[in-house]
Amino acid sequence: MKGNELLKINNLHTGFRIKDTFYDAVDGVSLTVKKNEILAIVGESGCGKSTLATSVIGLYDQNKTRVQGEILFDNKNLAALSEEQMNDIRGFQISMIFQDPLSALNPLMRIGEQIEEGLVYHTTLKQTERESRVLELLQQVGIRNPERVAKQFPHQLSGGMRQRVIIAIAIACKPQIIIADEPTTALDVTIQAQILDLLIDLQAETEAGIILITHDLGVVAEVADRVAVMYAGEIIEEAAVEELFANPKHPYTRSLFNSIPQMNSQSDRLNVIEGIVPSLMNLPRSGCRFSSRIPWIPGEAHEENPTLHEISPGHFVRCTCWKEFHFKTDKGGGTHELYANK
Repeated sequence: MKGNELLKINNLHTGFRIKDTFYDAVDGVSLTVKKNEILAIVGESGCGKSTLATSVIGLYDQNKTRVQGEILFDNKNLAALSEEQMNDIRGFQISMIFQDPLSALNPLMRIGEQIEEGLVYHTTLKQTERESRVLELLQQVGIRNPERVAKQFPHQLSGGMRQRVIIAIAIACKPQIIIADEPTTALDVTIQAQILDLLIDLQAETEAGIILITHDLGVVAEVADRVAVMYAGEIIEEAAVEELFANPKHPYTRSLFNSIPQMNSQSDRLNVIEGIVPSLMNLPRSGCRFSSRIPWIPGEAHEENPTLHEISPGHFVRCTCWKEFHFKTDKGGGTHELYANK
């Protein structure tokens, strides 16, 4: 890997067993995560974003899941490591901020004990040093009166405070890579902004690479450096955040932008993307996977076996259908106001 690359994913396939057959939820994904970078992975629910995240950190049932390909980190292929080997990396060099902090936290353990767990497993700090580190972490994530909070249980905290505790657990051992899976989904707008500011500050301090899993393009515009758009298990577009918001190309990416309410819109109707993300068993494994949701585009506009094309430096788009795509109403295009107003 290059000097500033922390993680390199090559042709990753993650399939779930349904009866006796494996169906890939992540299908041939290749990505890199660089030092001091926030890579956002966006898409609708069911596109494979969280499956990609759990594949990287190894949180899957090995009896029901098949992982093929390479996940290269620190001269190791994480996809080939045993559970014991992953335990030495998970929570130490790579950590995860989960979407639902209430289910991620142990309801029977005090907050301080849960933050301390990783320090016990991965460091040689003495108990007094660990206790000091716990209070330091709680302060770092913006929790007032850390001594009191450390003695509380998860149900005694608000949603925003629980999310901060999850972040404290994730950064306890100063990991090189942090995976944030929808970290602001269940929070109100004010707390969302605070959590995002916290992630940016933590990244600036540790120079970690952050993989941000989200469906919120507003969040992407606020914090991301690079964006990979995921649909039906594949990366269908990848670019720097400025480039993607100014010049989205793939029909799916443009449709996502088009479905966001516009402040200057004269219409009182919301734009929607026709159809739904196909289920694993019904997912087409050849041709353009988005074609059924844009039936007004001629079939010959799609590639038989769509690949990623670099249409400008660092800007990749899957399939050639973007060249002939248009909305039924011919709306969309240009720098989206989410980024233009940043």
